[in-house]
Amino acid sequence: QVQLVESGGGLVQAGGSLRLSCAASGQTASTYAMAWFRQAPGQEREFVAHITYVTGLTYYADSVKGRYTISGDNASKALYLQMNSLKPDDTGVYYCVATARGYNRPLIQTYDYDYWGQGNQVTVSS
Repeated sequence: QVQLVESGGGLVQAGGSLRLSCAASGQTASTYAMAWFRQAPGQEREFVAHITYVTGLTYYADSVKGRYTISGDNASKALYLQMNSLKPDDTGVYYCVATARGYNRPLIQTYDYDYWGQGNQVTVSS
């Protein structure tokens, strides 16, 4: 089992920045990839960005490309998300997720991940 705890969310004005962190514990040694998803009120959860620890490769949703940066520490499996130029549409609950499974494609589906954090609220005001 892997436990994930997010921190760093909050309220920010449009155009501002926030940095999310995720601390992983438990059986993290086999973690292949970690990612961030988000869920806006009344919407389905959507992929934001992922990082593959074996290769260091990152992948972003088009909606955040150029504004968000995902990074992580392979030793501790800590995960970060630097969010710049925030927009009101970025508002939602952000989830840190992890998986030990890898595929020959971007891991952008909710079912690609086995472990989920409790979520952290990010609110961007206009």
